[in-house]
Amino acid sequence: MIGASGFIGGNLFRALLARREDVIGTVFSGSPWRLAGVSALNTAFMNLHDPNSVRALLNRVKPKVIFHCAAFGAYSFENDADRIHHTNYISLVKLLESLDHRELNAFIHAGSSSEYGFNAAGPAEDDRLSPNSHYAVSKAAASLALAYHGKARGLPVCNLRLYSVYGPYEDSSRLMPVLCEHAVRGCLPPFAPANTARDFVYIDDVIEAFLLAAAHMGPDLAGESFNIGTGEKTTLGNLAALAGKVFDIQEEPRFTPSAGRSWDMEQWYANPAKAERLLGWRPRTPLAQGLISCRDWWREHLRHAQFQELTKKTHARKSKNSLTAIIACYRDEEAIPIMHERLVAVFNKIGVEYEIIFVDDCSPDNGRERIREISAADPHVLGISHSRNFGSQAAFRSGMELASKEACVLLDGDLQDPPEIIEQFVEKWRQGADVVYGRRVKREMPFWLDLCYKGFYRIFAMLSEVAIPKDAGDFSLIDRSVMQWILQCEERDFFLRGIRAYVGFNQVGVDYVRPERMFGRSTNNWIRNIGWAKKAIFSFSRTPLHMLTFLGGLAFAGSVGLALASVIIRLLAPESTPKGMTFLSLLIMLFGSATLLGLGLLGEYLGKVFEEAKARPPFIRKHFIMHGRIKPADARPIQARDDQ
Repeated sequence: MIGASGFIGGNLFRALLARREDVIGTVFSGSPWRLAGVSALNTAFMNLHDPNSVRALLNRVKPKVIFHCAAFGAYSFENDADRIHHTNYISLVKLLESLDHRELNAFIHAGSSSEYGFNAAGPAEDDRLSPNSHYAVSKAAASLALAYHGKARGLPVCNLRLYSVYGPYEDSSRLMPVLCEHAVRGCLPPFAPANTARDFVYIDDVIEAFLLAAAHMGPDLAGESFNIGTGEKTTLGNLAALAGKVFDIQEEPRFTPSAGRSWDMEQWYANPAKAERLLGWRPRTPLAQGLISCRDWWREHLRHAQFQELTKKTHARKSKNSLTAIIACYRDEEAIPIMHERLVAVFNKIGVEYEIIFVDDCSPDNGRERIREISAADPHVLGISHSRNFGSQAAFRSGMELASKEACVLLDGDLQDPPEIIEQFVEKWRQGADVVYGRRVKREMPFWLDLCYKGFYRIFAMLSEVAIPKDAGDFSLIDRSVMQWILQCEERDFFLRGIRAYVGFNQVGVDYVRPERMFGRSTNNWIRNIGWAKKAIFSFSRTPLHMLTFLGGLAFAGSVGLALASVIIRLLAPESTPKGMTFLSLLIMLFGSATLLGLGLLGEYLGKVFEEAKARPPFIRKHFIMHGRIKPADARPIQARDDQ
């Protein structure tokens, strides 16, 4: 469901979710208010303007049916011509090209009656298109592209030319929401000229048209366009009179000649005969019934929302204004509620849209239940439970695959990564950084242990073939564009802070003091820390192999030199030649230990190759936790990685 945060897409998305679970709605720049209460499992970020973003999501989801409702320019205040054409036409063509060799059952596109432009009075689908605005041109071009891909290239695509759709979740700047909001207050709004005619079709009927088009898709429908309207011409004078009657409002309606969009036509209504003949579709909701349903929905919705806030006109969504927090949890039962409380406080303070993903990495405590309790009270919270302990790196990756916001923030669940630092991360991000990492200038631990950590980072920086920031852990903010490339790195032995540096982009650090663990004891020990050091070095450095080669060459040169020296001494001073077993024993021990060291280093690299060659999944999800419920993860295989 492309464009799930829009009016048409949001209603269709909810209707699909009511029928089945394997539905994914894409979000990009739309307001999230229409998706309130929808699980993050069912949403995914996709930027239609970015081929990498589109390809990554198609590869992960492998959709059989696509409903495309993303558009720009339908509102009079959306007048960026370049964005109109890129969103409505150019990105659509690129998307269709990317679908050419995929298994697809149906692709249903939300077109517009604006395609007819000047020819707006009851046209048939094969009548001349005469667009009269940039928006109309882009949608007309899109319908022709769909016709080409359907008729000439056999893609199962069709185009629904929607007329004046109204219903729940419509932008509050539009006529019908304004009318319903005034009706709740017992009055009528000003209307455009009374003789202006429109074809009002209720959203439930439009949803039925989308579903019928997908169900009936076949060679006969491929590339076709269908008018989706009632075929009834309703003037605004008639609408005002009907509204006064059904809402019992005695006020005389007022009509304003200057209202409306510059490209609006006076007579604008559908000829839906083709949709009825080929799809079996006909509108079922009379205008009076639709008005009452719409008014009742707005009355209920406005109990907890401000009408003026529900429009893109005056509250356009800011870029870089949404975050996904991903928390890797192991033995963090007591810290989880505090982490949630502090994260929510930070997100509310900086005013960003957010979701919080807790990843329970098969913790032996009651962390999963804590996550369930929090998710019951906060719909922004999603939980993932792994089948066993795969480690924090796998936990972060598991969460990143489900993140749907513009950037993600990675934190350890033990509160050693202070959530309050996120405010500084966001500031740097909005200034142009693609990655903002936390730099541990000091750790609340014994001096000698802190010195060991600092020493490792400096040694690692010298050995690594990639510039690795010193004293930087996993705590970081990662922009969506960077996250997509990180997820394309398929290492099973995943070392996130190294991969993060490897992909590049604009990266900056923020200094902070890393506190002690708030509850319990750390699961890290010297053996684990040595393992982390080996993972880092052998994943991002071939220097040990170069050193081994150098030592081998040095030993060979030394052996040749020693042999020559022995011969010369034997010839010149026979009595001075070394005697006995001591000298031979030392040489054997030297070369034996060097051989074992070399075999060990080679074994480490071969072990990593062996792990990658087995291609086992880096993690296995056992449960999803949302809205206070724990669901088996196998109910949602569509969200798994390709190799799971």
